[in-house]
Amino acid sequence: MAEGNINDVIDRLGRAFEEFKSSNDQRIKAIESKAGTAELDEKLSKINAELSKLDGLKSQFDDLAKKALRPGAAGSADDADKAEHKARFMRFVRKGDESGLAEAERKSLQIAVGADGGFALPEQIDQAISARLVDISPVRSVATVITVSTTDYKRLHDIRGTASGWVGETAARPTTNSPQLAEIPAFMGEIYANPNSTQTALDDVFFDAEAWLADSIATEFAFREGAAFVSGDGTNKPKGFTAYTTASTADASRAFGTLQHIATGVAGDFAASNKADVLLTTMFALKAGHRAGAVWMSNKALLAEMRGFKDTTGQYLWQPGLQAGQPSVLLGYPVIEAEDMPAKGASSLSLAFGNFRAGYCVVDRIGTRTLRDPYTNKPYVQFYATKRVGGMVLDSEAIKLLRFATT
Repeated sequence: MAEGNINDVIDRLGRAFEEFKSSNDQRIKAIESKAGTAELDEKLSKINAELSKLDGLKSQFDDLAKKALRPGAAGSADDADKAEHKARFMRFVRKGDESGLAEAERKSLQIAVGADGGFALPEQIDQAISARLVDISPVRSVATVITVSTTDYKRLHDIRGTASGWVGETAARPTTNSPQLAEIPAFMGEIYANPNSTQTALDDVFFDAEAWLADSIATEFAFREGAAFVSGDGTNKPKGFTAYTTASTADASRAFGTLQHIATGVAGDFAASNKADVLLTTMFALKAGHRAGAVWMSNKALLAEMRGFKDTTGQYLWQPGLQAGQPSVLLGYPVIEAEDMPAKGASSLSLAFGNFRAGYCVVDRIGTRTLRDPYTNKPYVQFYATKRVGGMVLDSEAIKLLRFATT
């Protein structure tokens, strides 16, 4: 990241947004006067690209600042076992030497080599992968993430609650209704990555094989799971929140597990009138309790379009984060850029607004397993890494979707 410090990026972001507003206002006037807008369209496209780049750079700086504040792992009685496991695992990575690794794995992780072979990553490397996944996987960064030891995981959700009320100190307590619980299964699948290295690189003492392996696995995992958390069909993969059934009905009259969509009124586009209206409708369709932790989620193209939206007073709805740690916002709520969100089209669900911490759950089965293969693709050494990952909607009232359709 060699593009200046955080203050420089924030300054450039602010100046770019001011230029964007000026150019966009000129374009609007040109449209109203029926003048040509081709030159302004091209200029706005370039500024929008620069805004996206600068906004992304600022997010990277903010992420680095968060990492710097993360506390190191505290010492524990089994630190020696973990250190031995990691040392033997790195010998396996570099040389293919498996001696003592199975026993070190058992002592460190209290597990044995799986029936399908391979070795579990040491805890330190697995944690590095998990932290990297949170940093680069948009949905994972805002959802609830839990770790389990079985693939048969189900979550109970109270969809009605028990009756309650006020009584005097000595008054009789009426019997309350039994809670109505919904059982939500996790849609699980096995995700894999297959990074390659040369034996020459692995033999080089200056080559950071640990960081390379963790980064390669995390990047590929994040790419695959990011798409599944948004639109996965639940078959051998997580079920994405846009793959659930949706309806236009409000929370009180919608079946549990069905998400609410708000229609734009036009197939494949926003309505020509004030475009802020449908965004406000979507925002206030979410209960106040969920709005406290809500975010917008869209792909880059739709976000670029929404940067030009204004309210009835002429104020822009999107505002850049012009302080360190402050995200860019749309109508006051943070914006998460997720390229796996559907492109705008007829009946597409291209914009989400919700409290993903309450609305979506990522389920990680403990342990990432790795097979070392120096034979299949000589002179490269392949590392076949697998992990069980699941995902499901928890509270179908906590996520709202904007539907580009008439109904």
